[in-house]
Amino acid sequence: MKRIFFLNHAPIEVLFTKNANDFVVNEIPLYEFSGEGEHLVLHVRKKDLTTWQMVQTLSEFCGAKVRDFGYAGLKDKDGMTTQYISIHKSYEAKLEGFEHEKIKILSKTYHNNKIKIGHLRQNRFFIRLKRVHKVDGQKLSNALKILQHEGYPNFFGYQRFGREGNNYLLGRDILSEAKRERNRKKRDLFISAYQSYLFNTWLNKRLEIGHILTDFDDKEASSALGFDKDLIKELRAQPHFLKILDGDVLHHYPAGKPFVCTDTKEEAQRFARHEITLTGWLVGNRSMRSEGFSKSMEDEIYAQAEPFLSQMDGGRRFAWSFLEDVEFHYKEDEKWFEMHFSLQKGSYATTVLEELLHMVLEA
Repeated sequence: MKRIFFLNHAPIEVLFTKNANDFVVNEIPLYEFSGEGEHLVLHVRKKDLTTWQMVQTLSEFCGAKVRDFGYAGLKDKDGMTTQYISIHKSYEAKLEGFEHEKIKILSKTYHNNKIKIGHLRQNRFFIRLKRVHKVDGQKLSNALKILQHEGYPNFFGYQRFGREGNNYLLGRDILSEAKRERNRKKRDLFISAYQSYLFNTWLNKRLEIGHILTDFDDKEASSALGFDKDLIKELRAQPHFLKILDGDVLHHYPAGKPFVCTDTKEEAQRFARHEITLTGWLVGNRSMRSEGFSKSMEDEIYAQAEPFLSQMDGGRRFAWSFLEDVEFHYKEDEKWFEMHFSLQKGSYATTVLEELLHMVLEA
């Protein structure tokens, strides 16, 4: 799949490395910890380790089982990250003397419940780009301002698809029984990659609609999209680049419930005000489906997965999201461009970076 970008500037050549100095992720918890209860909550900083590797190291040190630890999300191996993990406070004394060159316990508190997957509000990122020429620093500043105001397409990042980029093919083959995978975790990982691939393909199509409406006149756009001219005019009247279609599944932003769009004019205005957003289907059972015109377009992409619905748990994912608390600065002497921003859980900073640079990053 050739990635379509929202912004239309030329690619920007920079040096980006996900090391501990240039890529930092800080987890923002969903709630304030109570300071009391039977669960010990550790604020932990790790460097160049996955969350799994960090938890395994702590497990071996204190004697607790890996499954006894709680965490809100899995963080990348590369770079430096901070996150919160929980363990029963009976292990507190055994963790007192913990030391590791890549893991540091920053602080501790207590809570009444174990931390579970999804119990985070946002992740805050710091990214440093190097070898950035002054003119490109200005381009990056301008692009960030646009994304801050307009939002960004919430693609799954390259990390989702494995180092070879083909995990989704393995997932499809498992579902079609062309391949067997005995390891349950690997099986789920590959199938999730397949769901993510279909989502990205669908989102690419929605971006294509926006660009055709931007770049062509009514007659040309009608011919290219197969939409009648009245629909073309209606979509052009919407204030945002990403167009809302009848039957789309929308969602209150940043939290709330999904609902089916029945008034595109009104919902397009609310989307432009960041009150709601469009969602895409993570194909599978027990998930809300789009309706009407939106579903007819969705079916073109998701039809291949229909025979496998019973084997997958479905869901909805924000198709468009918004940067928060954006800060950036160009350091001319070093030729560095540094940025901070916060993203909703499940969003990828590397996806934002790809949009800024107009290039697809690789594992």
